[in-house]
Amino acid sequence: MDLTPKAKPAARSIYDANYGNFQSALYEDVRRDAFGVDIGQNSWLTSDELESFQGWLNLASGKSLLDVACGAGGPALHLAEKTGASVTGIDVHTQAIVTASAMAAKRGLSRLAEFRCVDAQPPLPFADGSFDAIICIDAINHLPGREQVIAEWERLLKLGGRLLFTDPIVVTGPLTNLEVSVRTSAGFYLLVPPGYDEDVIVRCGMRVVASENATRNMAEIAERRRAARERRGEALQSIEGGQNFRSQQEFLEVTATLAREGRLSRFLFVAEKLL
Repeated sequence: MDLTPKAKPAARSIYDANYGNFQSALYEDVRRDAFGVDIGQNSWLTSDELESFQGWLNLASGKSLLDVACGAGGPALHLAEKTGASVTGIDVHTQAIVTASAMAAKRGLSRLAEFRCVDAQPPLPFADGSFDAIICIDAINHLPGREQVIAEWERLLKLGGRLLFTDPIVVTGPLTNLEVSVRTSAGFYLLVPPGYDEDVIVRCGMRVVASENATRNMAEIAERRRAARERRGEALQSIEGGQNFRSQQEFLEVTATLAREGRLSRFLFVAEKLL
C-alpha cells in the first residue's frame, strides 16, 4: 500500500486561489479584518505574535533566517524589514513564491530576501550551518517524518542557532472522525500528542528553550477569518468557486470550535542548537 502523502486537488485549488489573489484588495481586506494588522500572513499568526518571536530568534543585521513553508512571504519580509537580517523563504507552491518575490521587490527588500520553490521535505538544498535561525509557522504538521524534519533543521543551524515553530494540531481532547476529516482537509496532516514535539527536539540533539500554549490565538483568528470571509462571500465565491468557499468556511468553523474547547491545540516551541 502506498502511504506517500499526496496533495488533494481541492487543497491545491484553495492554495492557488489564495496566493494568486494575495495582493488583491479583496484578500487584503479579509486579512485586515481577521488579523487586525495585515503583514501578509496566511495562518494563525498575528503581528503582535510575530513581534514576540524576534526576541527568541536573536535576529539582527548580518544574521540569516530560513522560513520553511513561507507561503507568500509576509512574515519573513516583516522580520527582514524590522531586524535587517537576510531571509530565505522556501515553499512548495509556485504561486506562493511568485507572490513572495513580487512583494519583496515592491517593498524594496530584494537585497535581503530570497524566495525559492523547494519542497520542505528533507534533504534541503543548503549546506551545514547555513542559518542563524529557522522558523516554520503553522506548517510543520504538513510534513511527515517529524524527527527527520527537525534533524534536518538542526543540521542547517549554526552552533547556538535558534529554531522556532508552531504546531497547530496537537491532540488535547476527544475528536470525532468528522471533525478530524474537516480539520485535515487541506492536504497531509500529522496529528501528535502533547509532549511529542519536545521529545523529538531533544532526540535531535537540541535544547528546548521555550514551549507555550498559543491555542487561544488560533481560536480567535479562525473565527475572525471565517466571519471576514462570510461578509465577502459573493466576491470570494466568484474566485474560489462555491464548493471551495464553503469547504474553507467549514474548515475555519471547526478549527475555531476545536481550539476554543481545547481539544485540538496550537503550541509554540523554541529550540537551540547546542554549542
